[in-house]
Amino acid sequence: MNLARHSISATKPIHILDARFDPECKIFTASTPAGFAVYDTWPLKLIRKRELVGGTLSAVVPLHTTNILFLLGGGRSPLYPPNKVILWDDALGKEVAELEFRERVRGIACRRGWLAVSLRRRVSVFEVGETVKRYAEWDTCDNPRGLLAMATAPHSTLLAIAGRQTGHVQLIHLPPCPLPKPRGPPGSSTPSKPPPPPSKHPVSIIIAHKTALTTLSLPPSGRLLATTSSRGTLIRIWDSLSGKLVKELRRGTDKAEIYGVAFRPDEQDLCVWSDKGTVHVFSLGLAGASNRRSSLSPLTPFIPLPRYLDSEWSYAQYRIPVQSAHISLSSTSKDSSIDQPEEEKCVVGWIDVAEDDESSPRGPVPDYQLIALTYTGGWYRLSLPPVKSSGKEPASSSSSSATSLLRAATTPRGFRRPSISSSTSSRTETGKDKPEKQGRDCTLQEYRKYGRWDGWG
Repeated sequence: MNLARHSISATKPIHILDARFDPECKIFTASTPAGFAVYDTWPLKLIRKRELVGGTLSAVVPLHTTNILFLLGGGRSPLYPPNKVILWDDALGKEVAELEFRERVRGIACRRGWLAVSLRRRVSVFEVGETVKRYAEWDTCDNPRGLLAMATAPHSTLLAIAGRQTGHVQLIHLPPCPLPKPRGPPGSSTPSKPPPPPSKHPVSIIIAHKTALTTLSLPPSGRLLATTSSRGTLIRIWDSLSGKLVKELRRGTDKAEIYGVAFRPDEQDLCVWSDKGTVHVFSLGLAGASNRRSSLSPLTPFIPLPRYLDSEWSYAQYRIPVQSAHISLSSTSKDSSIDQPEEEKCVVGWIDVAEDDESSPRGPVPDYQLIALTYTGGWYRLSLPPVKSSGKEPASSSSSSATSLLRAATTPRGFRRPSISSSTSSRTETGKDKPEKQGRDCTLQEYRKYGRWDGWG
């Protein structure tokens, strides 16, 4: 008789080895021990699955929404050698090319026509067309995470990689990203024009942190750069042209491993997620919500106060439930031969859920929400807390200068988050009724599961 302890679970836990959004967050890929699959991000829909035999993958990176995927072998039994990058044509369902290196591949980034591969102390860039040609190489400091980021919007040029010294970032400008190939009949809209050349020569090195970098993130335009370090408490936003610090945001006070940073498409907000299992949303200070600050922060220009008191904190957050909190019917003992999923690990991206408004001459007003993918197969759609029209706290001189830098770094095409109408934001204060306090938590709009091969969805 087996008297071992058991937990209760409705289904067998799902194990996601890797999940990646495409640059526009229209699709995402998921790698599991059974193979990989491609999904529409929202509404969630399984597009295609590939069951692979003989090993597992550590990463499946989509090239926008094309049929080209970049595969990396990984796990306890890699499907491909860890020193190879496989170009997979999903329309053909087979490999079409491979790149082999002398050491393990640490990370990859791609955009139309280009692929960047990060090794331990080097980054190689390739042109991807009818053939794959090596373009250039750059040396870096010790980069075990394989950090790199590419701007992916049409006409963008920026590639950000680790510098030659710890905590530094190299900014490299590649040939402009081409426009996407049109699908179907040509539209009436005119193609976007390339931006004017910068009046000043862009900087090539940013001294971002004193400790090792943990993430590098760019918006599609490449005008801004977000960096985090091994301390995991601060997120720094830089102007990629001038190299000046635009904003410094505080995730928390205790040490954490930040997994990623994602800019909103209009560059008005960004979100951060870490091993604490919480997604933080920050405003970049141009419109909409304002970040939380200490009540003493207005005094910092006049009184020498600790830097901590002048910090900007997230205006919204969401705590992702862990798998162990759910009820299950499986043994609590873990199989040491199988890689266990990290319950707190996730990846987050932005989507626009605005509905078409034919009555508006300018089209629909964007309504941005978050999609969080956990490595235990959870798909969360989160809405941001509404912004109430209220007076703002006086900003310090440092925050004012940072906002002016951010205005210069971004174009005026960003959209304001629509504020709540007076009918919903105001409350009748009669009797003992008190004004409702504005919440800071994101709202879970939809939850689903992904990553199984049983035909659901």
